[in-house]
Amino acid sequence: MENIYDVAIIGAGPAGLAAGLYAGRATLKTIVIEKAKTGGQIATTEEVANVPSSIRDASGPSLIARAVEQVDEFGAERVFDEITEVELEDKIKVLKGKKETYKAKAVIVATGAKPRLLGIPGEKELTGKGVSYCATCDGAFFEEMEVFVVGGGDSAVEEAMFLTKFARKVTILSRDPELTCAKSIQEKVFKNDKVEIMWNTEIKELKGDGILEAMTLENRETGERTEYVADEEDGTFGVFVFIGYQPQSELIKDVLDTEWGYIKTDENMNTNIPGVFAAGDVRVKTLRQVVTANADGALAAVQAEKYIENNFEE
Repeated sequence: MENIYDVAIIGAGPAGLAAGLYAGRATLKTIVIEKAKTGGQIATTEEVANVPSSIRDASGPSLIARAVEQVDEFGAERVFDEITEVELEDKIKVLKGKKETYKAKAVIVATGAKPRLLGIPGEKELTGKGVSYCATCDGAFFEEMEVFVVGGGDSAVEEAMFLTKFARKVTILSRDPELTCAKSIQEKVFKNDKVEIMWNTEIKELKGDGILEAMTLENRETGERTEYVADEEDGTFGVFVFIGYQPQSELIKDVLDTEWGYIKTDENMNTNIPGVFAAGDVRVKTLRQVVTANADGALAAVQAEKYIENNFEE
């Protein structure tokens, strides 16, 4: 007998795991397919303080471990495989992976989005240890410390303004001689005494033994390099990188409706193809956080259950 799942979920980040939990709990035959590391971006976060009901000193890995335990408890199958091709238009959806081919009545795309990286020495090693890509997630950890924001667009400058609530000083590192954000945002930042801007400046290297302690800056006009070292009393500082996100939507870009690479959905996570839903950071939305990803995944699973009830006979 052909193996057809009720729900196939692509991605095992917070959205995919929440979808797997809800689908499994609804006794749907569910599979969660992850190509790399379970947990997505949150799996690399040392401390998580903005997920409701998370215990003090909770970490990304500990939250994901509990989510995986719940998914397994409710009977969802989990596999590691990279989906390379999809056929979503027919009633039974087909996902072709490097290892296996999976068929399902409904599909939830929860492939996430990744922040664009600087691509410099030390960045990977110090991510979550002073280097961050989310002010909302990590800003409070740098209370009364110095932080640096990389970028000059709307998101970067808005996040810099947000960080002034916590840091004693915020320095924007702009690789250009002017900001590229909206004029209205520029006016606010220029009036804020906590904010300084270094023009034509790039970070060339991040340094530290287990925590960010220093960085090398370069002036793009003169080529002059300077070393910034953390204040002795602080022991560290923050570098927040806001140079854009990359939605992980290559797989479906020619199949589902997208906007700047993000999948368009309605409020119930429906895409333009019946039986195909999207959840989490890969979809068009205003806030990309664990709590919103969880909500997306839960809603997508509930809607997938309703879709199956209405379109497939027992």
